[in-house]
Amino acid sequence: MNIEFEYSDRRGIDWRGLSELYRRAPLGVKSAEDLETVFGNSRYCCFVYADGHLIGAGRVLADGVDCAYICDVALLPEYQGRGIGSKIVSALVERSRGHKKIVLYSVPGREAFYRKLGFMRMNTAMAIFRDQEQALVSGLLSEP
Repeated sequence: MNIEFEYSDRRGIDWRGLSELYRRAPLGVKSAEDLETVFGNSRYCCFVYADGHLIGAGRVLADGVDCAYICDVALLPEYQGRGIGSKIVSALVERSRGHKKIVLYSVPGREAFYRKLGFMRMNTAMAIFRDQEQALVSGLLSEP
């Protein structure tokens, strides 16, 4: 199996395939149109292919100086546990070096994975979600 990492070229991305990847990862339902927009607005992107098929992705929103936010890191379940996800995050962290802080938030239950890659829990992070109730139920938010 040939695994390839691509870091910049968003041309030729199968946005519907990426949408399916996020559904299967499982990171929720993200439309192809929304993914094309958010990846297009991201400073750094990573796409991973196995034998030419898209199997993983991640991106960074960044301002170039102060803050870089790693988000939407996803890998098809059948490829998890092989170090590929760690390589995606490590590559995005490396591209974000020079920023004063690199921030990421994890889906509940995956915090240990990111801890192994050097991330620490933030004590003061706060958020407003479009669907606050669902964010509470899923464990992304907690009541004060």
